[in-house]
Amino acid sequence: MPIAGGLPVSEGLGNGGLRVAIRGRRFRLDDGDSLHVVDKLDFSLSRHSFTCIVGPSGCGKTTTLRMILGLDRDYEGEISLPGDGPVAAVFQEPRLLPWRTVEQNVRLVLPDSRRGESIDELLQELGLTELRSFYPNQLSLGLARRAALARAFVLQPRLLVLDEPFVSLDDATAQRLRGLLMRLWRLRPATTLMVTHNVEEAAMLADRVLLFSDRPARIVKSIDIDTPRDQRQGEFLAGLIAQLQP
Repeated sequence: MPIAGGLPVSEGLGNGGLRVAIRGRRFRLDDGDSLHVVDKLDFSLSRHSFTCIVGPSGCGKTTTLRMILGLDRDYEGEISLPGDGPVAAVFQEPRLLPWRTVEQNVRLVLPDSRRGESIDELLQELGLTELRSFYPNQLSLGLARRAALARAFVLQPRLLVLDEPFVSLDDATAQRLRGLLMRLWRLRPATTLMVTHNVEEAAMLADRVLLFSDRPARIVKSIDIDTPRDQRQGEFLAGLIAQLQP
């Protein structure tokens, strides 16, 4: 049965994963017409899996994430969130408060019951220990995105959503951040859904890739990747990337 306003239908699946069943999302235009953005998206993510969504620009990837996060509820369909605990998001922009230090930005999301906890280990894992007292305007974009990752993982989220978190970075910086993300995800596992326009990034990080069509977004291909990440190189990686091309 559809839920009015597209509210999440339950707080968890049997396997602790995410369930998305969207029949449609349309945006009303000023001329009275509507723009069909998402159509018949139906997928589930298993607990502690890492899934990437790949698709052309403007196809509805970010809209899908916004619906999952509850930031957009004007859709037809149902979404079931995994398990108990918070949901964390990392966006294209770090979205750090400029008047707070790195440590203050990270601690800001913690509930009152956890405000006194040490975050030393997390900051060390991300190479931010010496920068904990810096303000956002003192950080490079790459370092600011490390702080955004710290803010997400400090929540110990049941669901982690990332919207092109490494876009516009140079290749070397993006590669370092991918490695840090994987390290954090292994140490602090969460069911993870990441949007990226970079098929090589998806091939390196994900254990499943959902390929979206042009707008309105539909899933045209779902590829499971069982090969360990440290073995995804050379001809294997090239072949995998070829499979992920639209």
